[in-house]
Amino acid sequence: MRIGIGLPNPVPGTPGTVLVEWARRAEERGFSGLATIDRIAYPSYDSLTTLAVAAGATTRIGLVTNILLAPAYPAVLLAKTSASIDQLSGGRLTLGLAPGGRPDDFTHSGQDFAARGRRFDELLELLHRAWRGEAVAEGPGAPAVGPRPAQGDAVPVLIGGTSEQTLRRIARWGAGWTAGGGGPEMVGPFVDRVRAAWRAAGRPGEPRLAALAYFSLGPEVEDASRGYLMDYYAFLGPYAQMIADGALRTADAIRATVAAYADLGFDELYLDPTVARVDQVDRLADVVF
Repeated sequence: MRIGIGLPNPVPGTPGTVLVEWARRAEERGFSGLATIDRIAYPSYDSLTTLAVAAGATTRIGLVTNILLAPAYPAVLLAKTSASIDQLSGGRLTLGLAPGGRPDDFTHSGQDFAARGRRFDELLELLHRAWRGEAVAEGPGAPAVGPRPAQGDAVPVLIGGTSEQTLRRIARWGAGWTAGGGGPEMVGPFVDRVRAAWRAAGRPGEPRLAALAYFSLGPEVEDASRGYLMDYYAFLGPYAQMIADGALRTADAIRATVAAYADLGFDELYLDPTVARVDQVDRLADVVF
């Protein structure tokens, strides 16, 4: 199983130079990918901008949105931007996409929260048409809207969620599933459903399976780690405390989680930081490699 690391793009107050240094250090230490977490109504760095800068600062490491709130974005611009990053990075981009669950993210982007499922389906179709070089506007002579992805006819898409619609989207459009941060004991039962939907759709091979888990290492950063998670998930009320308490904060906890996801057959796990100190990259690498 490949081990990636998140970028601290959602941690408030993170200097941009830290994100660049983080990306370079993660590649040096052997992580397979860099992942962003996406929010709009929060003082975080934009996911695609962050990955574009990370692409320029590195040469090998993968780039993943895990996840991007796809229906909150203009579909044509998302198609163009993602294909551009994929080309500029030499084919290193994966889009983890999901409908999202916070109304304020959609209010701030001028989109209808209630219509996000329908809009997500329309967006997935448009993305793939645009990536194939097809016109996405009606009328004769309508142009293509961006470069073709370096990886061929599409940027790989991992679909997030745990609904029947998620299974349908994976089977039709996805390279696989991204499980989110529920923990291996929570996501395990859905893995079988993802694989069954994949086979039923006649898709070749196996679906790509990715997951994330929050971490911090060192007693001196534990308060900051908890404070960030409590703030980020404040909209969930008391459940925010459970998320803050559930972050991996010891070497043993991290190794056990890595082993659990590997046992479930996951292809990749992204360990997302909860404090924006570059020494966390080295501390994590010392645990997992």
